[in-house]
Amino acid sequence: MLVSALLTSVGINSGLCVLFFTLYSILRKQPTNYGVYIPRLIAEGSSKRRSHFNLERLIPSPGWVKRAWKLSEEDLLSTSGLDAVVFMRVITFSLRVFLFAGVIGIFVLLPVNCSGDQLHDIDFADLSNNSLDVFTISNLSSGSKRLWAHFSAVYLVTAFVCYLLYYEYKCITGKRIDFFHLTKPQPHQFTILVRSIPVSAGSSVSESVERFFMEYHPSTYLSHMVVHRSSKLQSLIKDAKKLYKRITHLQSEPNQPQYRHVGFFRHRVDLVDHYGKKLEDIEENMRLERSEVSLATQEVRAAFVSFKSRYGAAVAFHMKQSINPTEWVTELAPEPNDVYWPFFSSSFMRRWLSKIVVIVACILLTILFLIPVLVVQGLTNLNQLEIWFPSLKSILTITFVSQVITGYLPSLILQLFLKIVPPIMEFLSSIQGYICHSDIEKSACNKVLWFTIWNIFFATVFSGSVLYQVSIFLDPKHIPAKLASAVPAQASFFIAYVVTSGWTSTSSELFRIIPLIWSLIRKPFTCCSDEEFEVPSIPYHRDIPRILFFGLLGITYFFLAPLILPFLLVYLCLAYIIYRNQFLNVYAPKYETAGKFWPIVHNSMIFSLVLMQAIAIGLFTLKKLPLASTLIFPLPVLTLLFNEYCRKRFLPNFIAYPAEVLIKRDREDRYDPKMAEFYDNLVAAYQDPALLPIQFSANSDSLNSPLISAAQVRH
Repeated sequence: MLVSALLTSVGINSGLCVLFFTLYSILRKQPTNYGVYIPRLIAEGSSKRRSHFNLERLIPSPGWVKRAWKLSEEDLLSTSGLDAVVFMRVITFSLRVFLFAGVIGIFVLLPVNCSGDQLHDIDFADLSNNSLDVFTISNLSSGSKRLWAHFSAVYLVTAFVCYLLYYEYKCITGKRIDFFHLTKPQPHQFTILVRSIPVSAGSSVSESVERFFMEYHPSTYLSHMVVHRSSKLQSLIKDAKKLYKRITHLQSEPNQPQYRHVGFFRHRVDLVDHYGKKLEDIEENMRLERSEVSLATQEVRAAFVSFKSRYGAAVAFHMKQSINPTEWVTELAPEPNDVYWPFFSSSFMRRWLSKIVVIVACILLTILFLIPVLVVQGLTNLNQLEIWFPSLKSILTITFVSQVITGYLPSLILQLFLKIVPPIMEFLSSIQGYICHSDIEKSACNKVLWFTIWNIFFATVFSGSVLYQVSIFLDPKHIPAKLASAVPAQASFFIAYVVTSGWTSTSSELFRIIPLIWSLIRKPFTCCSDEEFEVPSIPYHRDIPRILFFGLLGITYFFLAPLILPFLLVYLCLAYIIYRNQFLNVYAPKYETAGKFWPIVHNSMIFSLVLMQAIAIGLFTLKKLPLASTLIFPLPVLTLLFNEYCRKRFLPNFIAYPAEVLIKRDREDRYDPKMAEFYDNLVAAYQDPALLPIQFSANSDSLNSPLISAAQVRH
């Protein structure tokens, strides 16, 4: 790729960023767009609609940037939780890494690369027509002593990243403990989930649970809640909510047609009465279904068991409860609003088959995604395009067209295809057998991350068939050499990818183009009221893998093609401001994992370091510098030993809290007068929402009284 093609891509994406920022500064001020740009403020009552016209609405203003910049970590912790703090620390961690690597890369390695003559000398008089390869390590000749600068850079950056990883792991572990001490008592701290409950003849699951825990945990056992199969009831409640919303919409909008002709003879019916009767029928079906679900035959052999202390729950979780380890299996309970109830209604066979389906689906998706990757690789090669489409040869000779096609279009196509991956992975994780939404999101996060690494990085680097890519990893001895020859050749593509995918995706996150379009489409069909605002939560499974993948590109290419680092820093600076703004105005937490996404970040960075070191070993071998290659060998071993130390030192605190923390907190709660009320609420904290009573009006014929309580609709 020529420098001119990269400059064209930078120009296009810079223009898009400026356009998105300008439009956002105007559109966020329009009352009709509050549900898109400040739904959290509307839901919290911090901002209200203003109907009077104000000329200031049409003038872009950067005030939101100042507010986002001033947001402190303490404020973010109090408003969005520890998960949001950890997410922002991922960005600041990456900024520190690439600021350090950028100083070395731009001021040391880049001049060294440009001084080489392996490819050809740089024409500074006509810089835009130089190939980007002259700025990479490929421009240094074999055996050059200048390669020792890259050797030193690999060691320095590895040491710096490991130091930061240790510091962040230790810091986040401390914040996790502090967060535990500062929060009010939570139901999941006193509760465990027990599965594979054995039931003797003539007794129910509930009786078995109570008898077992009263016998073996008599001093700490408090209560339990058996899980029931309620999928059909959940479906009925969903239908009832839809009908209720239709009725309230008709009642609140007098201009809406209140009558409709239905049936073969086109009878004229009152829509409110029509929907009201349907709702009454659903209510009756719900009563019958609820009575059936309450029977012992609909009990799932799983129960949430609550204890009088956190330590009591921890003891029950860590200890095997039965001689048979497949019975009375325990795990920590999630937050009540984090529970994924459909999992419990699934049979064992269905869950087992679902896991096989997920594996097969991931493999098929990986293979199918190679199609756009191959198309993208064809677009980066004008000669290949002229072979595929000879009729377009005259158009491809136009300079601007060729620059757009080779510099901007390939990354844009990949970005568009990647948009569908996070929702697919989230769906696949949801049928994999996880009991809570946070575990589903963590699983989806891992899937999206490794899918992106394989299909964007390795599939692009080793362009070819799936079998060829697999065969490379089946021959471990030659992996470094093959990486060393293939990775630098794709440097120009990944530089353009950072500009296109990174800058544009972050700017579109601010502009929220999909929610804006959806809001404009549904606006004529819905009544606009503040109660209908649905505050979204940040999709960590989409955004964390993206940041980590750019981190992999930065660590891998910082010594191969240092020119990538300034564009990565711009992306991270944009992300820092934009995501802080989104936490303030858009996203609200739906559950709290207390920073459990950080181990994913740590493992990804360790993988990136080892990958970079493997490439360095192969590269120095190809460049006829065997001593440097030999001296690099201890580095991946030391990195993996460091990772093992961190895993032993910090990871256990992310799985469960230590006994000293639990006992200390339990002692503090002994003198809390509110604990009696907490224990009373804990008994019903894990009741299935589908089994909660739904309040219908006493007079269902009245048009002014609700047929279902508004509180239940918000469940």
